[in-house]
Amino acid sequence: MKTIQLTLLGLLLIGSYSCKETKKDADAAGDTMEENMDAMADESDDMMGEKTLTVEMSPKSGSDVQGTVAFTQNNGEVTMSASFTGLAEGEHAIHIHENADCSADDGTSAGGHWNPTDEQHGKWGDAEGYHTGDIGNMTADADGNATIEFTTDEWCIGCDDDKKNIIGHSVIVHDGADDFTSQPSGAAGSRVSCGEITE
Repeated sequence: MKTIQLTLLGLLLIGSYSCKETKKDADAAGDTMEENMDAMADESDDMMGEKTLTVEMSPKSGSDVQGTVAFTQNNGEVTMSASFTGLAEGEHAIHIHENADCSADDGTSAGGHWNPTDEQHGKWGDAEGYHTGDIGNMTADADGNATIEFTTDEWCIGCDDDKKNIIGHSVIVHDGADDFTSQPSGAAGSRVSCGEITE
């Protein structure tokens, strides 16, 4: 009888130890999987890490408008920071246009607004639609200086998504303000500055 009891106790202890080892192995596998996923996330962050790109703006249509537009990508968002000189006092539209081509004296070689999702023109975020290149207006002071900052997750710098990648397009500043209503471009007047977005 004692032999049977000892045997059963031994089997119970072995079973218990085996369960503990299995749980330990499962925990270790879980930890390894979690570490691997963290590493993949870090690698993804590195791939989508901070990128910067600077665009030099040139005068068009007989203007003296110059400036610099800096694009910075970080954590899945792109921030555009721009500053200009030589503008007439008041509001001026700024957009991203479809072609990285500022060769025409009037900037028309840049084409129309960048609109990869085939929406109507409108104010950014409008429920009725807006172009991916519809940034909006900025205000120049009495000395002709203007700045604007804009952040969105609908752009990227050099990614594989043609609907988000700003490379291969251009920045255009207009003589007038965007009315956010007129189609296809907001009746913002002539193009007074152009910069090609290239790597």
